[in-house]
Amino acid sequence: MKSLFFKELTSFFGSLIGYLVLSLFLLALGLIVWVFPESSVFEYGFADLESLFVYTPYVFTFLIPAVAMRSLAEEKRSGTWELLMTSPLSVTQIILAKYLAILVVVFLALLPTLGYAFTLSVLGDPPGNLDLAGFFGSWLGLLMIGATFASVGLFSSALTSQQVVAFVLGVFLCFALYFGFSALADLVPWDWSRGVEDWSRGVEELSLSYHYTSLGRGVIDSRDVFFLLGMVWVFLGSAVLVLKKK
Repeated sequence: MKSLFFKELTSFFGSLIGYLVLSLFLLALGLIVWVFPESSVFEYGFADLESLFVYTPYVFTFLIPAVAMRSLAEEKRSGTWELLMTSPLSVTQIILAKYLAILVVVFLALLPTLGYAFTLSVLGDPPGNLDLAGFFGSWLGLLMIGATFASVGLFSSALTSQQVVAFVLGVFLCFALYFGFSALADLVPWDWSRGVEDWSRGVEELSLSYHYTSLGRGVIDSRDVFFLLGMVWVFLGSAVLVLKKK
């Protein structure tokens, strides 16, 4: 399992594509946080990195499926999946090794954004005027959203041998899970009746964005953490079942 884990990391960083993906990700976030007038912290006027935490899930919706799409689809397309299946590793161990490799890539992509907090803390008036609890709560939320999207991308890759199909399916599922339930809840007027209000809130609580926003308040609620971890378990388990069935 360890060998497969390092093989996945080596294959990602062994080409310029891996570095290009991470560079584009950091460049996009840098432009959003510091340059674009609509989202720049300089235009906002407050020591707040809200733009980073608002727009990063949008970028993740495309970035993580792009990283995960080749994990299993390429193995099946190139014929090396049969070779993997003859190894001593079980399907579950194969999935975990590939998932952990994607998770490391997500963590490395987010790691430089910790420097944004230091920069904004220095630029603040007075220096150090930054809500660290809110920042690290939102950062943890981003990491968990990335972990959830990684499991979704891996599940999408397990369904097909075509990388493009895996990418499109992964983007669709990530978008639906993050934005879809909230949009569905907004379609129901909250003032109709108590029953409709409860139903609308229940639908909204199925959305990843609801739990991510909750973590961003700076209070780590175990319900939010367990919900996101449960989503990871569901999609990794589904990927294992799909591969075993095939």
